[in-house]
Amino acid sequence: MSGFDWAALGNNLAASAIAALAVMLVTFAVATVKGRHRIVDIAWGLAFTAVAVLTWFLSSGHGDEGRRLAVVLATTVWGLRLAAHIARRGRGQGEDPRYARMLFRARGNQAFYALRTVYLLQGALVWVVSLPVQAAAYLPRPLDPLAMTGVTLWAAGFLFEAVGDHQLARFKADPAHRGQIMDQGLWSWTRHPNYFGDFVVWWGIYVMACGTWQTAAFAVISPLVMSGLLIAGSGKRLLEAHMEQRPGYAAYKQRTSGFLPLPPRERAGGEGAGKRR
Repeated sequence: MSGFDWAALGNNLAASAIAALAVMLVTFAVATVKGRHRIVDIAWGLAFTAVAVLTWFLSSGHGDEGRRLAVVLATTVWGLRLAAHIARRGRGQGEDPRYARMLFRARGNQAFYALRTVYLLQGALVWVVSLPVQAAAYLPRPLDPLAMTGVTLWAAGFLFEAVGDHQLARFKADPAHRGQIMDQGLWSWTRHPNYFGDFVVWWGIYVMACGTWQTAAFAVISPLVMSGLLIAGSGKRLLEAHMEQRPGYAAYKQRTSGFLPLPPRERAGGEGAGKRR
């Protein structure tokens, strides 16, 4: 492909794999000392940020400056906000029940089991999902209407995710809401506004990498993998399996879209928002 340096991208891919692995190994060491593997969720956003910033430096002189800036800022802003949000949410709390159950089922050394099944896996996923971040940075084509569509999608997804997280945090901070199901704001349109926002963010970043059919084909695995994780993997599916036991969740599930934002269905019996069931 004329103008695109695939060899330079290959070097970037190798360096980014090392960067993602390094973030996860450092996080594993800290988590092992603290005895709380939940901090790997903070490292998820930080690892994407590390890959994006490294790509920014390595791609200097290769890709279009405007496209490089757009993709590194999009990824870094998303990754840092997510890491900060998860850090605030988990402050002062013990181990995440998901990781506690995982370690309980572990055979042999629990630490090495966690390293294999959580940290190394997440490092590999960061590398795969960040493929459009790396490919876009090496595109010599200036920002065009398609790339700006990607920026718009990213902005919409980022806003949706950030607003949803803020609404839920504010709801949980009110002691009067203890034991209630959050069904207000964006949470009345979809049961997972944060996951839907992530979904749109990564399709937007992918569109930024679609400067040619070759880069589009190379990077399409990224939004497909992220979509699978959010909808059928460790996102929506696992969270709902945990929430099924909560009083009132069945009714909330019946009236609220599972993923795509849709107007809420009519509540049975005229229930009020946030009503205790």
